[in-house]
Amino acid sequence: MDPDITNPVLDTRSVASDIRSERNSDRQCSAFSPSVIQPLDFSRHPCFSKEAHGKFARVHLPVAPRCNLQCNFCNRKFDCMNESRPGVTSSVLPPRQAVPYLEEVFARVKNLSVVGIAGPGDPFANPDETMITLRAVRARFPEMMLCLATNGLGVAPYVEEIAALKVSHVTFTVNAVDPNIGAKIYAWIRDGKRPMRGVEAAKLLLERQIDGIRRLKALGVVVKINSILMPGINDTHIPEVAKVMRELGADLMNVMAFLPVKGAAFEDLAPPDNLDMVRARLQSGLHLPQMTHCARCRADAVGLISEGLNQENMERLNRFARADVLGGRSRPYVAVASEEGALVNQHLGEAARVLIFKQDPSTPSGFKFHEVRRTPEPGSGEPRWRDLAAILHDCRAILVSAAGPKPKGIIEEGGVEVLEMEGLIEEGLAAVFSDQPIPKTLQRRFTACGAGCRGTGAGCG
Repeated sequence: MDPDITNPVLDTRSVASDIRSERNSDRQCSAFSPSVIQPLDFSRHPCFSKEAHGKFARVHLPVAPRCNLQCNFCNRKFDCMNESRPGVTSSVLPPRQAVPYLEEVFARVKNLSVVGIAGPGDPFANPDETMITLRAVRARFPEMMLCLATNGLGVAPYVEEIAALKVSHVTFTVNAVDPNIGAKIYAWIRDGKRPMRGVEAAKLLLERQIDGIRRLKALGVVVKINSILMPGINDTHIPEVAKVMRELGADLMNVMAFLPVKGAAFEDLAPPDNLDMVRARLQSGLHLPQMTHCARCRADAVGLISEGLNQENMERLNRFARADVLGGRSRPYVAVASEEGALVNQHLGEAARVLIFKQDPSTPSGFKFHEVRRTPEPGSGEPRWRDLAAILHDCRAILVSAAGPKPKGIIEEGGVEVLEMEGLIEEGLAAVFSDQPIPKTLQRRFTACGAGCRGTGAGCG
């Protein structure tokens, strides 16, 4: 559904009637006609069945690091084992490692019934990674339930294949059905390469959500709605969200309490109290069944919903996430992005040249400076990072202060590990040349590109 940007305010009173009049015709007009998915045993899905959540386990595959919008309540902090919320993961898993990772998880974790993709960004801001993973998992585990969690902005081109792959459950996060309210919640969205803000952005997001939900329901996919209740922002609006989602055919709703997150625009907003939550769920329950056992699962969650991430699961994920680059550990050099040659203090995208160090057992440190190499000129996009990987073909790693997920992934495909740290070069080199992880005191707290700033929506150059 194309947005009418000349009249950006969507009249929510007309949404329900528009949906009713269009649902039947839309069910019959799809150019692609996969078989409607056959009923699965949803009683074994721990997120959709309260009875199952203490008996059956789930595993999330964190293959989707990028996001196509910025929520004012979100700051995607990585690598904190004790923090459980969407957008958090210990590592990003390369799609080609998804099946090997799952095979080991299935061997170690009992009663796994569902495999999901829930970030740490949005699956359809990373459509290639998401669809490659879904295809591979469906081929290897044909009887496994698959599910997705998305904001809905980019889902439309993939609806038919989602159904054809028998993805049985899709969760949409819908926080408003009034663009004036949505404009308060989202700092920006990015539609392709076009950044948008304000009411215009919120209207486009809502229209994409409505279109995606309606089309998935026409193909027999179970749809759950997540809505985050933010006091003073959308707290009295949540029942209207439920009403409109019911008209779309949604099956279940999960009203989640807003939790302040340090570094987010809404970090000083007070969370709702219990009365706010009870009221919203009761009123929304007049329109949609309510889920009440949500645990705000991480993007790399493993096991029962009631279980937090443990060290074993974290280490397993990290091992598979780094599997592509560990083969390069026999290479003799390490590259460093540094302004002055003493500290690791340059972003990967900022470095016009890198310093190359090599092993040298005759020195006290075990390494010494080798040479300077120029990096490719900026502006070419992905070819720049492939060229850089070729320039570093004999390097086991590159030390940088920060790196975006896309260039990091491309360079690591070439066998060069991208390590984010802040501190003395010699301390980073000592760790890499001794095959040890970067010390915790040197690791960056955020591994998402632009973390700490909320960005502009225009992307990172």
